[in-house]
Amino acid sequence: MQTSVEKNGIVLTTDTHGGEAVSLRKNGTEYLWNADPTFWGHHAPVLFPFVGSLKNKEYRIDGKSYQMGQHGFARDMDFSLIDEKNDSVIYELKSSDETMLKYPFEFTLRITYQLTEHGYTNKWTVTNDSDRYMSFSIGGHPAFMCPINGQGDRSAYRISFEKMGFKPSHLTVHTIADGGLINTETKDLALDSGMITPTDELFAGDALIIEDRQADRVSLIGPDGKTYLTVKINTPLFGIWSPAGKHAPFICIEPWYGRADSVDFDGELADRKYSQDLKPGETFTGGFEVEL
Repeated sequence: MQTSVEKNGIVLTTDTHGGEAVSLRKNGTEYLWNADPTFWGHHAPVLFPFVGSLKNKEYRIDGKSYQMGQHGFARDMDFSLIDEKNDSVIYELKSSDETMLKYPFEFTLRITYQLTEHGYTNKWTVTNDSDRYMSFSIGGHPAFMCPINGQGDRSAYRISFEKMGFKPSHLTVHTIADGGLINTETKDLALDSGMITPTDELFAGDALIIEDRQADRVSLIGPDGKTYLTVKINTPLFGIWSPAGKHAPFICIEPWYGRADSVDFDGELADRKYSQDLKPGETFTGGFEVEL
């Protein structure tokens, strides 16, 4: 079931399936990817309780192994719409017998979409309803049109990075190895006045993983040199992605609290890098903001 909210000419549509945003329009222009399966059949999935891939597609708790696919299960489940106002919606997913088989913790995940003057905020709250420590990851995977409104080719666009108002000259990035795992080596990504062109070569090795809060604003800039969309990031890391070899007309800007396992990882769930940990009854809050 889909729900639309509107403010200042901005219309945000969300869906109970996956609790994800499926459309973001302003004055008739669509900013979110349309989920054309030719390129990628999603809009902006919520990644929970894992971000990325697990080594051997499994994780361990106290020596016991559990199977889990890439990005967890939330994006494939139906949420409940628990609140709707003129400019906001709240979705909820609670643990169940089905989720406990894959992830042995009781939890409540809420996603709040709130329209702002120039876009929307995406807030996640995760509550540990179990009687023991709970470890998890959560992240966004929103895909934004590039080109926008059919204007020009993707090669005429730029991705811009800022940190506290400054434009970095380079970023240190991790790349993806076989099986969706993280390479231990990093590479230096040179920027021109904080910007880079989204070429096919840039995404030839899958996603770019940018850790250590190297940027707090990532923007898409059109052929006219004007910024048409910015993601404000306050997460410890984020990804930039477009499917390799497809020259896809979208760019994903993905704020994350968590990431895939490294190729050399051999620990338990709580040992995973960027793991979020909650005591019984505690609640985690995080998210990001999109500005048009």
